[in-house]
Amino acid sequence: MKKILVTQPRPDSEKSPYFDLAQKFNLDIIFRPFVEIVGLTPQEFRRARISLQVYKSVIFTSKNVVDHFFQLCRGMRVNMPESMKYFCLSETIALYLQKYIQYRKRKIFFGKQEFSDLLDILLKHRDDPVLYPCSDLHKQDIPQQLQLNGVNYTKAVIYKSMCCDLSDLVHEKYDMIVFFSPSSIRSLLENFPDFRQNNTLFAAFGPSTAKAVADAGFRLDLQAPSPTAPSMTMAIDQYLKKKVKKAVN
Repeated sequence: MKKILVTQPRPDSEKSPYFDLAQKFNLDIIFRPFVEIVGLTPQEFRRARISLQVYKSVIFTSKNVVDHFFQLCRGMRVNMPESMKYFCLSETIALYLQKYIQYRKRKIFFGKQEFSDLLDILLKHRDDPVLYPCSDLHKQDIPQQLQLNGVNYTKAVIYKSMCCDLSDLVHEKYDMIVFFSPSSIRSLLENFPDFRQNNTLFAAFGPSTAKAVADAGFRLDLQAPSPTAPSMTMAIDQYLKKKVKKAVN
């Protein structure tokens, strides 16, 4: 194992565990996004005929959603009232709101990472009109759970995933490619319709990404999170340790 392609932007911090991984196993780790996230313009969003001002609550499932939501609000000259309730999938996302609002003066709720945790909190406010901002390739399980539990919600697509041009990678060879979303698999196939996996290892983060790998007819060699590896770097670390140990024995 010498060369790994990670289908995400290069980490901002040099303290990223990816760099520790590279040093530990003498790896060449290349970061290259396969998907570009593009926010809808106010003109595009208005076609959905959704008025942001009528909602008393909003659900945030990622930092990406937070960024694009407030960028859209700014573009539409909409200010969120102090009475707005923010329901975040995790505490990390909740704390990220400080980038846009005064955290202590707002009604902010968060789960433990799973939507089922957040749903328990949401159900206490089920009568409030709730906005669920998402991407064009959002997971269907969240709207389904909201509907099944009688939450008064509206789904609002506020950004879309666009496949990046990967033509410069046509002659590159990697020992492992790490995917983080179904759209990254779609990007691979759009750029290289005749791609053959051969000996290249495919790693996937999350069940939906793993399913996309299998649905595309590829072999899934490594998946995270798992009980012993909650992050992709930990999963790769454990995989390489086993390889080294096997080679020694």
